[in-house]
Amino acid sequence: MITVIGSINMDLVVQMDVFPKQGETVLGNLFTTVPGGKGANQAVAAARLGSQVKMLGAVGSDSFGTELRANLNEENINTSLVMNTNGATGIANILLHESDNRIIVVPGANSKVTPEVIASAKTIIENSQLVVMQLEIPVETIEYSLKLCKELQVPVLFNPAPAANFNIKWMPYIDYLTPNETECELLFGNDIEAALEKYPNQLIVTLGDNGARYFDGERHVHVKGYKTTAVDTTGAGDTFNGAFAHAVTNGQTIKEAVFFLYIAASLSVEKFGAQGGMPKLEEVIARKEGTK
Repeated sequence: MITVIGSINMDLVVQMDVFPKQGETVLGNLFTTVPGGKGANQAVAAARLGSQVKMLGAVGSDSFGTELRANLNEENINTSLVMNTNGATGIANILLHESDNRIIVVPGANSKVTPEVIASAKTIIENSQLVVMQLEIPVETIEYSLKLCKELQVPVLFNPAPAANFNIKWMPYIDYLTPNETECELLFGNDIEAALEKYPNQLIVTLGDNGARYFDGERHVHVKGYKTTAVDTTGAGDTFNGAFAHAVTNGQTIKEAVFFLYIAASLSVEKFGAQGGMPKLEEVIARKEGTK
């Protein structure tokens, strides 16, 4: 079982022909609401691939909260650890232009995921094969969760986004860290190779459609990505992490897992919405077979 500790948001998506400059008003082409939040997205990605997933997070006492819980249930994700709180559900305002995106997150109920909430789920965490985390819940909760997982000897997959909230002192508590290139430079400086060598088989840097890199203790490994035509890249990183969680809990090596998740991510960007394109296992297998 995979336990995801993280955010649950409603994505408010606006599609446009050009990003507005400071002080500028532009007309958009499309507005829609889509279930999101890095935690929820990664939970959905893993569940669609066939993993048993529990979500630990919070939603507000509003229509978004009701809709988001129902969506997780429809994805066969256990929501018994998703709290209902007073106030608003978290939202993400997503601006889309061509294949690029810009995102503003308002945490809302996600800020109510406290260390006490994590402590109350200790038994569930202890029985997990893997815990997946991000940085859209309070920092003190993240630190407590990491230390608890270490105490319980439960491995952690950590997606450091937004990277500004990451503390390098957490590295001893993390089994897999998955920043993109920009996040990696923010965390470790411009010398990515040196960072990879410092954290062999622990630091996996994603390179967009160019694949991913890690250091296996002896050599640098570059797993190439799968080229496709992107419609919406919003959920690519979350698909990567959810698919990675599924792969490593099913016995795949890091190299096998990275290739698997890039096939999954390539499928995810071909449809609209962070969760909309996240593939099922049979779709990934079919595309993977086609690459041989």
